[in-house]
This record gives sequence, C-alpha cells and structure tokens, in this order.
Amino acid sequence: MQPYLQTQYNQDIHPPFIDFEMLKRKYIQEDVKYIQENVMNNLHITNNSKYVTEQEYWNQYYEMKDVCYEWCNGQLEEKPMADLASFIMYTWFLLLLNEYFRTYPEGTIVGLEIGFKMSLPGKTSIRKPDLAFIHKSNPVQMQLNDRSYKGCFDMCIEFLSDSNQSAIDRDIVIKKAEYEQSAIKEYFILDRNHAYTAFYRLNNAGIYEEIEPDNDDVIKSTVLPHFQFRYSDLFSLPSNEQLRNDPVYMHYFQTDYIQQTQRVLKAEKIAANEKRRADNEKRRADDAIAREKKLLLELAKYYKKVQL
Repeated sequence: MQPYLQTQYNQDIHPPFIDFEMLKRKYIQEDVKYIQENVMNNLHITNNSKYVTEQEYWNQYYEMKDVCYEWCNGQLEEKPMADLASFIMYTWFLLLLNEYFRTYPEGTIVGLEIGFKMSLPGKTSIRKPDLAFIHKSNPVQMQLNDRSYKGCFDMCIEFLSDSNQSAIDRDIVIKKAEYEQSAIKEYFILDRNHAYTAFYRLNNAGIYEEIEPDNDDVIKSTVLPHFQFRYSDLFSLPSNEQLRNDPVYMHYFQTDYIQQTQRVLKAEKIAANEKRRADNEKRRADDAIAREKKLLLELAKYYKKVQL
C-alpha cells in the first residue's frame, strides 16, 4: 500500500492546493485493484477449518449464539467483531432508514444476522448483510417467522470490519463481486474511518458503478427513490433536531413530529389571532364606554351651567 502524500510548508506562505480526498481515493482504488488481481482467483477466505457442507452450516452454524458465521463453498467465514464507532454509525444510519420507511413504506428492512443464499458461477455463498432491503415489488418476501431470506435482496449494506486485511477484502472485493453477480441493485459500504466508504448501483449492463455525491455532497438512492443523505453526515452524525430542520432529510425524517409541530404552531397562531381579535374588541368597547362617559360629563357640565 502506498503512503498518503505528505507535505510541509512555511505557514507564512499560502500552501499549494492538494486534493487529499482525490489522492486517498486513487490509492484505495490501487489497493482494490491489487486485491482483485491477487485474491479474486480464490473467492473465499480460508481459515484452516474443516470442510462444512451447506446442510451442516444451516443446521449447526447459521444460528450460533457466540459466533456469527457466513459460508462460502464449504468454508466457514467468521464475521469480525464490530467496534463502538461502527455501532454508533450503524444506529444512526438505521435511524434514517427506519424514519424513511415510516414515511415511504416501500418494503422491508432486514438485519440481525439474517442470511441469504447466492448460487454463483463456480461457487455458492451464504451471506449475512449488516442491513438489507426487500422492495415490496420483489417476488420473494419474508414472513415474520422466517430466520433466513429465500430470495435476493434489493439492497445490501455492510459496515466495514477492518480488524484484519481479510475482513476488508471480503467487504470491498469479494462481497462486492458476489452481490454484483447476484444482481443486487445497490451495495453500500460504510467505513467509520472514511477510507473504504463506497456506494454502488447496477448499471444497464449489470455492472456496479459508483454512486458519487452530487454538488451538495448528497448521496441519492435509486432503489429507494426518496432516500438520500449527506456524505459528510455519516461521520458528523447530526442530531435528530438538526435532521428535522435540514432540507436533505426533512421530507422523510420524523415527518409526524414536523406535522405535529406545524399543527401546534397553527393552533397557536389561531389562538393568538383570536386573542388579538378579542383584545381589539375589548379595546373598542372600552373606548366606546370612555367616550360615552366623557360625553355624559360634558352634558352634566353644560346643564349645570345652564341652570346657573
């Protein structure tokens, strides 16, 4: 792996412009190319364990409590342990998805180590995406008591495990190739350290092409037509209040809260207008009474003067 470009400069002199994001992406792409050339010939991660049949995997290893295993052509592959930063990113992104599906019920979000089987050229894999989505138009839907998915997800999301190089390779190369070959429409890789975060969608040729942020740094899904998020927010993790008031999210994030707030504001506005109207009427009535008293006093003075 090549080191990132480093430079030193006199702080009294304006530094030259260096696009570190472009350089980082360039080096990562070179790393991925190297991995593809050296790993793709063997599309599973060996861990020196015994051969396990698919049936043995489903019966003995799929629902293990202490260890989460995936399976590829007879080889068990242990999913690495997550860290706190990845869990925090996971919960934040899941919150976005849950709020999105409350507003746009377009299908089912799946997690909790629910696996699915892919029959691929020369291999069979059983994967457990960190998060996945089944569109309501998908011919295969899950039932509430299902512990695995019998179809092919429309979107898969992996939160990168970088505890070792094999774990990185599995997410950025091997699963990417498997999901592409299985025609999973979108694949998101979220890395709490930025480096390997990437978003892919299938093009018309059935090949993954990268989804780039638009000019406002926003990533937009096509599988979920109204779902979008700001790339930088994956790492700054804005609060709920910030998300509710952000144009990028406000059309789907906690819309019931926004609607309730709008109803309260409308009711408060109506109440304020009613109070203002009542106050004006009372003021007019008080003014009329005051004028009448003044007139009566003037009349009393006049009659008293006449009598004298």
